[in-house]
Amino acid sequence: MELVIALVSAAVVLVGADRLMLWLERRGHVHWRRKGRRDLRREPRAALDSLLS
Repeated sequence: MELVIALVSAAVVLVGADRLMLWLERRGHVHWRRKGRRDLRREPRAALDSLLS
């Protein structure tokens, strides 16, 4: 019975964290699930190139 309670508690925490991240995404603070990742191929590399040379 304790194992079931632990699994349910973990699921509740994960769902709550997901809902929090979606709320933060709607407010523009993070990219979580809806907007996806940035395309890093289109990002400028000039700063990195100047650091390496």
